[in-house]
Amino acid sequence: MIAAGSGGQVHPARPGDPSRIGPYRIIGRLGSGGMGTVHAGLAPDGLRVAVKVIHRAQSEDPEFRARFRREVQLSARVQGPCLVPLLAADPEADAPWLATAYAPGPTLSLHLAAHGPLAGGTLYAFATGTAQALAAIHEAGVVHRDVKPQNVILSPAGPRILDFGIAHAADGTSVTRTGAMTGTPGWISPEHYRTGTAGPEGDMFAWGALVAYAATGRLPFGAGATDVVAFRVMSGDPDLDGIPGELRAIVETALAKDPSDRTTAVDAAEECSLLLASQATQVLDDGAGPAPTWVGELVTSQWDMPPLDDPTWQPPPPSSSKRTITSVLVAAAVVGGVAGGALAFPIDSTGGGTGEATTEPVRSSDTTARPLGPARTGSATAEQPVDPRTVTVPTDPLAGVSSPAYTRAGDESQPHPDEWRASTGASSREERDAAEAIRDHMRSMLATKDMDFMKPTVTFNKRAQTVMVTGGPISTLTDDYKEVFRRAGEMAACAALAHRLKDSPTTWPYGRYYVHWKDFDGQTEATFLGFGQATEGCLNETAGQWQGSESGMVTAEIPSSDKQEIRVADTTVKAVTAAWNTRVAEGHGLDPFESDDAISLGFDPVENAAYVWAWDGYGALAGRAQKSHFQDVASKTACRKFMDEYHSNKKWNYTRWSVAVYQGNSGVPELVASGDCAKRRD
Repeated sequence: MIAAGSGGQVHPARPGDPSRIGPYRIIGRLGSGGMGTVHAGLAPDGLRVAVKVIHRAQSEDPEFRARFRREVQLSARVQGPCLVPLLAADPEADAPWLATAYAPGPTLSLHLAAHGPLAGGTLYAFATGTAQALAAIHEAGVVHRDVKPQNVILSPAGPRILDFGIAHAADGTSVTRTGAMTGTPGWISPEHYRTGTAGPEGDMFAWGALVAYAATGRLPFGAGATDVVAFRVMSGDPDLDGIPGELRAIVETALAKDPSDRTTAVDAAEECSLLLASQATQVLDDGAGPAPTWVGELVTSQWDMPPLDDPTWQPPPPSSSKRTITSVLVAAAVVGGVAGGALAFPIDSTGGGTGEATTEPVRSSDTTARPLGPARTGSATAEQPVDPRTVTVPTDPLAGVSSPAYTRAGDESQPHPDEWRASTGASSREERDAAEAIRDHMRSMLATKDMDFMKPTVTFNKRAQTVMVTGGPISTLTDDYKEVFRRAGEMAACAALAHRLKDSPTTWPYGRYYVHWKDFDGQTEATFLGFGQATEGCLNETAGQWQGSESGMVTAEIPSSDKQEIRVADTTVKAVTAAWNTRVAEGHGLDPFESDDAISLGFDPVENAAYVWAWDGYGALAGRAQKSHFQDVASKTACRKFMDEYHSNKKWNYTRWSVAVYQGNSGVPELVASGDCAKRRD
């Protein structure tokens, strides 16, 4: 856990407690638990901090230390509104520690127990602020995985989401032990109960439950035994009575059983901010004062929590630095007295009080790493000495760019497993549309081979500008089937990305795609099958001419389950066989095949191509001239059949062809020629 405080109370230090940790002077304790102690500290400029120090027993456990190091790395990624920022850490110290800004206030659970549900502007500010916090977490490629009332502090300045103790980098590596069930019953999503899946959608399910609890004071899925609560989460309806109508609609979307139907954090934050602005408009109509113009100011203006203080804290010295506000997100204009204005989320670069802190802006060409901690201005800019082991944050070349264009065209670097592990589910409408297009395309291709039981999962890695298509978990699948899945995944992803790159070249960030396979649930190292670039074309072409391939043959040789394909294949094979026998009878020096069933035809739904091949066990096609004759007969005959079907059947889309020969006992086909019937002139 990353504790920020509770009620502002500092308890006296105990014998043996350190007087200084890193750059911070320790003035007392904020709390203690099984994993460590949280100390109250002061930075040299008076900033109040909470410093967590891990107990010696845990620090001597290599696995625990690795998990703590991971916690620090994940927390360092996230900066944003309504979060408690990580300021500094030393996970390699004899007693590992981390420091966060201090945010006084009770947890949501404690507040509701003492004062009852939130209402009015405070409720809307709570929903808006927590959604903003999750949007920042997800944008950083992190999944919180333990959103619950105990991890939300109601500070005087607004709600604050805490605790990355079990956070999950969307790269598959988490802070918790492998195989452990994470999260808290009642705040775990249905898919997590069923499959262990923990993505941004799971956080949003917990967010919906959190807002419902804040609005009603009741647990939305009730209390009781763990398995009973789990059953209600997976199968029952949440208790949402008493939630204001428009907010209830947003909460209902977040609590959808199917994760693909849930709202995203970004969308929820935007929708809640509009409700909050409407609430502010009502207050302004009563003569409460000028309209706030920042979303952060809007949250603060409607937030009603008593100030908390503790004289034990030494007050920070006065600072001549001015508060700098940076607009990072502009929301839609709102109605009434706020109409015509813009809402934006602020970042407090002073790092003072309980506000958010950010590392200083980084130019995209800057490749250095910077120590954690708030950027400061004016007389407080003197940089404090930093222990060389203090954790650093690598710069992100896409930091601050809300809609980066695709920049990796021509990048032929091989995929890295971390890029797959760091991918997450779709987090925007555009990503959801692309994922659905990929799944639908793959479903249509796989269905013709009776392989639509292979359900692809589509995830996104924005930093790598890559879409991941993952199959499984099925451990008994043959390599031929995996090859078909690879080709279908590559084609569907390529087509979807190419379409979006064409329509939105300056804002669509994805152009690479990887295809993977998992044999079983919980597998953290998926088998890599293939990758490609949507900017390089989706078909196997040379100089604009489509070419058949051995992998296409593998797909074509898998029997079709589509009735139209079976019918056309049967009539075409008979026609090709009859045409070949006629060519032999005409006296061209050709030999007949050894049997009447030597010619076969199969379809490759991935590239909409038909493959015609002959089994030549006795050398009927041993010479180049013989192969040329067979290619001519097979392609002309097949094209007539295909184009007849094409003109009479709107659903028929096979016009490409490839002719192959299996010689003797060879298990490898020789591809003789390929082409497209729609481009033939004979």
